[in-house]
Amino acid sequence: MSNLSLQNAILTYEQLEVTPSRKDGISEDLEENLRKFGCEFIQSAGILLRLPQVAMATAQVLFQRFFYSASLRKVSIRDIGMGALFLASKVQESPCKIRDLINVYNYLIRQYRKLPIEPLEYFGSTFYEMKDALVIAELQILKKLGFNVHVQLPYGLMVNYLRVLELTEHDTIPQKAWGYLNDAIPFNLTRKSTFAF
Repeated sequence: MSNLSLQNAILTYEQLEVTPSRKDGISEDLEENLRKFGCEFIQSAGILLRLPQVAMATAQVLFQRFFYSASLRKVSIRDIGMGALFLASKVQESPCKIRDLINVYNYLIRQYRKLPIEPLEYFGSTFYEMKDALVIAELQILKKLGFNVHVQLPYGLMVNYLRVLELTEHDTIPQKAWGYLNDAIPFNLTRKSTFAF
């Protein structure tokens, strides 16, 4: 009997250091800020859509992976964020409606730009533009990642450690550990990272 186990994609040091965005002249700081911004939008949209945390975390990982094979200069973080969240919701078996996802992203974008919040017309051009962008982004993600959308999240491992250490009933440790994992997922943790607990 063979033991089939899919693991997370592992990048080489060169892939981490020389991303397509850096090759296109985007600075390391700007790239990091744009990736973080995209992950924050994914998290906010997932909360408004009432998706489980595993779907939001999966979407953030897919979003990050995508930009190791595509440049931020050539692809919209809005579109890839929507596509990653839509794809992750299906992968994690908690699918959301395209209409709901588009309305939530439109709301978040208008709120961020401090524009009046107006619902999209269901048959309006903006809605169809965002719908087309979402579907194309989902296909781009699948193509760039070679249909490898498996994400091994750290939550199960954390629960196992809490059980082994008999800390599952502790007042604060499980919640803090969960919070640390949620905070760390949007970041690219490399040797230069300054993420601290």
